[in-house]
Amino acid sequence: MSRPAGDATAGVPGVPERPSGFGPSALATPANAVTVLRLLLAPLLVVRIVTDGATWWNLALWVVLASTDGVDGWIARRQGTTRSGAFLDPLADKVLVLGALFSLVAIDRFGWLPVTIIAVREVAVSLWRVHLGRKGLAVPARASAKAKTFAQAIAVGCALAPALSGALWVADVILWVSVALTVASAVQYAADGHRAATSMTRDRDRP
Repeated sequence: MSRPAGDATAGVPGVPERPSGFGPSALATPANAVTVLRLLLAPLLVVRIVTDGATWWNLALWVVLASTDGVDGWIARRQGTTRSGAFLDPLADKVLVLGALFSLVAIDRFGWLPVTIIAVREVAVSLWRVHLGRKGLAVPARASAKAKTFAQAIAVGCALAPALSGALWVADVILWVSVALTVASAVQYAADGHRAATSMTRDRDRP
């Protein structure tokens, strides 16, 4: 079994060996299992929202599924990130969030305009990320991207909370805040990607 370089306990009798992490090409990892579970349960949440609307059970299911995004990331950072995880994690996030948002539109809880803006942003950034990836570029997410994801999760949670049925404006305000963050993060990501591509071209053309 391979050991991390510099492991002072390697070969010491009575000290258990530490398992090696997963390589970049690994598929069957605990982090991916959590991600796939979130992906598979997302349709259940959509059906429950369309059928029952705002209930404590739906809110609980949303909180559990939304919080697993941090769980699989925590596991991946400790056991090794993988290319499959880098693809599956954002896919599961988009399916979960957009599924919840559009199901709330379907029951006339959210308006179509803010949700459409969010959906267009997600598709556009995903295509831009693929374009950059083909050039060998990876642009890290900014704090605004994490903030918009958090705001979207809070907006959905507030819309599903029966206790806020008499204050529908709370979820609506938070949703529009998430729209503003969504647009801002898209502009930042586009600018960062353009700078990275320009810098790569300049370095490649430099004699």
